[in-house]
Amino acid sequence: MKAGYITEEHELLRDSLKKFLNKEAYPFYNTWEEQGEIPRSFWKKLGAQGYLCPWLDEKYGGVGADFGYSVVINEEMEKVGTGLIGVGLHNDIVVPYLEAYGTEEQKEKWLPKCTTGEYITAIAMTEPGAGSDLASIRTTASKESGHYIVNGEKTFITNGIHADLIIVVCKTDPQSSPAYKGISLIVIERGTKGFTRGRKLNKIGLNSQDTSELIFEEAEVPAGNLLGKEGEGFYYLMNQLQQERLIVGIGAIAACERMLELTVGYVKERKAFGRTIASFQNTQFKLAELHTEIEIGRTFLDRTIESHMRGEDVVKEVSMSKWWTTDLVKKVAMECMHLHGGYGYMEEYEIARRFRDAPVTAIYAGSNEIMKTIIAKKMDLG
Repeated sequence: MKAGYITEEHELLRDSLKKFLNKEAYPFYNTWEEQGEIPRSFWKKLGAQGYLCPWLDEKYGGVGADFGYSVVINEEMEKVGTGLIGVGLHNDIVVPYLEAYGTEEQKEKWLPKCTTGEYITAIAMTEPGAGSDLASIRTTASKESGHYIVNGEKTFITNGIHADLIIVVCKTDPQSSPAYKGISLIVIERGTKGFTRGRKLNKIGLNSQDTSELIFEEAEVPAGNLLGKEGEGFYYLMNQLQQERLIVGIGAIAACERMLELTVGYVKERKAFGRTIASFQNTQFKLAELHTEIEIGRTFLDRTIESHMRGEDVVKEVSMSKWWTTDLVKKVAMECMHLHGGYGYMEEYEIARRFRDAPVTAIYAGSNEIMKTIIAKKMDLG
């Protein structure tokens, strides 16, 4: 079923993006997986074609597109590989902070380069000792004569190696009670004195997506790089997490659909006992079940997207969707790999990569246990 928010304009975008990715991404993706990163040249090609932050105002390099553009771009990127999640993070998670809370001076300085691919962005929340519990972060930023002095360490940072602009979640008032009221967002730029990148992390999946540690040792950041107001960072994060989790759900469903497509094609060709695997009742039932669950997830996701596009508060629905779709992507990966038999365990088959990439979706952007906690609170369960 076609989603109600998808128009002819969106389909034209999809067609042009597919052609671009067929030329610039699909032929090289396995190499990027081996190399452990997406080349910056690809980002600049995305920018040149208008695929970076098209929702921004024209004066910043965008075209004022609606969120439907973001949906299409994220879906088509996911079909190439989950390792392209860094593009979605840049487009629809990090840059929206700059647009929503930045001063006009900050926007004019940073946003145009975000649309060309000259600047790649990241957001640094997680620390070695603090993940979902953001109030427990230990990175500090103290104000001294026109600068913030930032000290701390971040980890699991998507786009961490390539990032030119990093929104760092830190405490400008470590003594604040409750603790979350002391959190602020500070933008740290490539080349900042006292800022270094730690290890490029060796993950079991998302191999082409660069993930790293970030280290701040007496990092000197201009006071003008404060994003929004001091002490308001936690509220900004809560406001933006709705869209972040929606982006994860969009990728998860697209991955499910891709894995089902791969598996249907495989079982129709592969034979056992003189018959195609697709002709066995067990195969048919498994695939029928997966197809049904994916369609249910897609329908609920599309309804949630429509509400989000209308500006409605859909925190509960986004949490439901993020939990459901990312649990489902793990199930689909397991079942589809199994239906590939021994070949499913071979790296030359895409399903093997999909199997490795699936589990982390239930962890980042807030674990699925956190999603259930949010749903329970919205149900007024305490």
